Amino acid sequence: MENSITLYGASGHGKVIIDILNAVGVKIKSVIDDNPKSESILGIPVAKTSEYDMSSLGETIISIGNNKVRKKLSISLSANFAKAVHPSAVISPNSSIGEGTVVMARVAINPDVTIGKHCIINTNATVEHDALIADFVHICPGVSLAGDVTIGEGTQVGIGAAVIQGISIGKWVTIGAGAVILNDIPDYAVVVGNPGKIIKYNSINE
Repeated sequence: MENSITLYGASGHGKVIIDILNAVGVKIKSVIDDNPKSESILGIPVAKTSEYDMSSLGETIISIGNNKVRKKLSISLSANFAKAVHPSAVISPNSSIGEGTVVMARVAINPDVTIGKHCIINTNATVEHDALIADFVHICPGVSLAGDVTIGEGTQVGIGAAVIQGISIGKWVTIGAGAVILNDIPDYAVVVGNPGKIIKYNSINE
């Protein structure tokens, strides 16, 4: 991680990233937002992007929870993207984490896990061995992913959901809070319940 980071997004998610960066001793260069709701976040001034020198972003984390917005910004921004990992997270040295990804407090990531770019692995989540998580995924607080699980681009796995061994979940899927996933899930599905059932499909527009 670099010595200073720009955060794009003065959001609640941004507050958590600020805490992570403070915990690991990384300076926050600036916080920017398209439409700031206040002049500061956790005491750090917020600059409006239209008034900011976007050529000076440097090392950046997109501190926005919306998966589609993170994807759009990652394509449009001219920046080098940094990772943020809370010091209480336990991550196997045999696993890999992509640029722009944030790993929050008390996460456990076991061996041979591959996590893509600009993902959020949220508080108390567990990712077991040999899981493959694509770009722009959000694994919400308290999620449990068993071994050999595959998750496609842009998917959100809701708070406290559980996914059993060997399951394949498609791209841009929404899994509801507390859902238990016992079967493979196709692209764009919205899944709720125990056992998880498809109730509708998300828009194909990514």
